This record gives sequence, structure tokens and C-alpha cells, in this order.
Amino acid sequence: MQRLQLLQSHLCINLFAHLEEAPADPILGTTLACSRDTSPRKIDLGVGTYRTDEGQPFVFTAVREAERRILGNHTKEYLPIDGLERFNTLVRDLLFGADSLAVAEGRVASIQTISGTGSLRVGAEFLSANLRIPAVYVPRPTWDNHFGLFGRAGLFVREYPYWNAETKDVDFAGLMNALRNAATGSVIVLHGCAHNPTGIDPTPEQWRSIADVMENRNLIPYFDVAYQGFATGDLAADAWSLRYFVSRGFNLLASQSFEKNFGLYGEPIGALHVVCQDAPTAAKVVSQVKLVIRPLYSSPSLHAALIVSSILGDVQLRQQWEKELKTLAGRIQGIRTQLIAELQGLPAYCSILSKQVGMFSYTGLNPTQCHKLISKWHCYLLLNGRVSLAGLNSSNLKYFAQALLDVAGK
Repeated sequence: MQRLQLLQSHLCINLFAHLEEAPADPILGTTLACSRDTSPRKIDLGVGTYRTDEGQPFVFTAVREAERRILGNHTKEYLPIDGLERFNTLVRDLLFGADSLAVAEGRVASIQTISGTGSLRVGAEFLSANLRIPAVYVPRPTWDNHFGLFGRAGLFVREYPYWNAETKDVDFAGLMNALRNAATGSVIVLHGCAHNPTGIDPTPEQWRSIADVMENRNLIPYFDVAYQGFATGDLAADAWSLRYFVSRGFNLLASQSFEKNFGLYGEPIGALHVVCQDAPTAAKVVSQVKLVIRPLYSSPSLHAALIVSSILGDVQLRQQWEKELKTLAGRIQGIRTQLIAELQGLPAYCSILSKQVGMFSYTGLNPTQCHKLISKWHCYLLLNGRVSLAGLNSSNLKYFAQALLDVAGK
């Protein structure tokens, strides 16, 4: 009886009483708050998922057809730790180009991952385990998750200037100065295209200068490529910056995501690529990355890999997918054009809009203005002023423009 009482007493201990409730994720928390709003005029401008002009989720026709073809034609066996070989080959060619010398020489280690986020975390863990990294530099501002992804891997995360609030453009002088002063061997996180959250990318000339300094300082590029094809509608143009660095001979890492450009939000899939000095080194890298993945999740998704590889490996499906992707990117750019027409009272923001690409727009609003946009107008955005243009359509764009003029025009 006494032993039973002691056991019951132990079981009644609240082991987690010391925990505090964590703050909501700034992006997903915004969407949750919007879902609870009962206003018929509410607009969700937080999460970056594409919506049709009717405000509905969009599924690529090529994805539907790929699923129809593979349904019932494959088993549910585990994939190897590094994923489906055909998938790795096809997505590598998509990013680096089928004519890439680095690919032809076998110098690119490619590994399938769970989502672009998963790719970044695997890449971070790989770096932490195998190199002495003084620091990982991310843009200021950047996607908030970059801090946790690299920080939880035990890496020291710092920022480099990216946005100039006065010129409403890339803070190129500040960026270059930060690179010149970064410790040798540091990792520099670069958004391959459609910078999140600003939507403004360096020019080709600026990319060349960035590469010059990074080469001189022996800095390691880490490209985060989440929007290839979704920025300009041109797959090659959106991969230009990464391909340029590869042509310069850099050893680098790249995390690739297919949630946006294939619409696979609910079946997240990505890839990690490591460009090495030679093929034997690339093989060793794959073996070490597999050691990282094994205790994390063991094996990636088969179904999502089959969808992507079925589309990229079939001429007809690929053409269909590229056509739709270009249409989606064009519609987002069209929303920018319409906003500019509605916001002539905000010339500064119109200037920003005209320079931006991709799904997101950096409004330049401060937190107080953002709170007013939410509380008075029911337009839900991140408090750093980032909006997802995919949340706008023909039925709410004028309303959002009216809200912006009210909040920012005074």
C-alpha cells in the first residue's frame, strides 16, 4: 500500500509546470487570428500560399495528372535515406541547369529532404557537424525561421544589412561592408530569388560584386531557393544568381523547395545540394548528410517525390507545369500593377512595388500601422509590414488599397 501511494504521489507531479506558453509563430499565428475574425471583409495576407482570383487553393493540372498516373502503380516502401534517385537528378538539373559543368563532373551532392525548411535544417546540422563555422549571416530582414534553423543546430547567427528604409531598395553599401568584415569561413545565407520579405533582389552587377567579396574573404554561400519560377515566371532567370556563383567555382550549399512552385504545401518536399571541389568529395558529403538525416526522420516522402519527378521527367507534363507556373507568376505581378494604379496617393510604396518580384511585398509599414490595418480594416499581415499578394484578388484589392491609404497616407 505504501509503495502504491508513493507511486501515485510521483505520478501527480506536474513535470512541465515550469514551462511558459511560447509565442505564436508570426506567420501561422497571423493566419490563425484571421480565421477567428468574423468580419466578411477580412483578408489573410500572412501565409505565403497561392490563391486563385476566387480566393481558393490552386492545384496544378500537371500535379493532378501526375497523381493519376502514379496512383496504384507503386508500393509504399521506404525510400533510401537520401531519397529517390530520379527525383534528385531531375531537381538538380532544374536548379543548376542540365548543361551545368559542376553537374557533369559529378561535383554536386543532391539529397531529397522533407520540405525546404527540412533542407535548411539538414544543411545547418551538416555544417555544424563537419566545419568550424565562425558565424552564419542572414539578411536583415529575412524569413524569421532562418534564425531558429541555424541557431538550433548550434551555429552562431548574425545579420547583415539588406533593406535600406530610406531608398526602399537593397542596402548594397551596408551589405558589402558586412561581407568585407565577416570572419573568414563564415556562411552567408542568400535568397536565390524573390527575397523574403522585401521582394527585391540584387541586380546581376551587384551579385557579381557580392561574389567578388565572398571569394576574396573565403565566405561560404548558402542559397535558399524557395521560389524558382515563382519570381519572374522564368525558371532559368530565377536560378541565375546561384548558377553564377557555381560558374565562379564556389563550394556552396543550396536548399530547394517545391511547396510554392508545385503547389505541394500539404506534401512538403525539398532538396539539399552541396557543390564540392570534385566527385569523390561529393560522394563523401552524401554519406555524411545521410548520417544527419537518419536520426532526424530516416526517410523522405515517396509520394511527393514521384509527383515532382513524374512532371519533370515527362515532356508534356513539364510543359504544362511551366505554362501554369508562368501564369501564376504573371498574375501576382498583375496584382502589383493594379495596386500601383490604386495607390497613387502613396508614391513611396508604388516605387517599392514596381521593383519587387515574387509573392511577397514589403510595405514599409511600422508595427503601429500594421496593428491599425488589422484592427480597423481586418487586413491581416505580419507586423514587419510584409504582405502576401496571393491573398489579394479582384473582389478585395480595392478594399485593401483603401485601407493602406487610410493607414499610411496620413
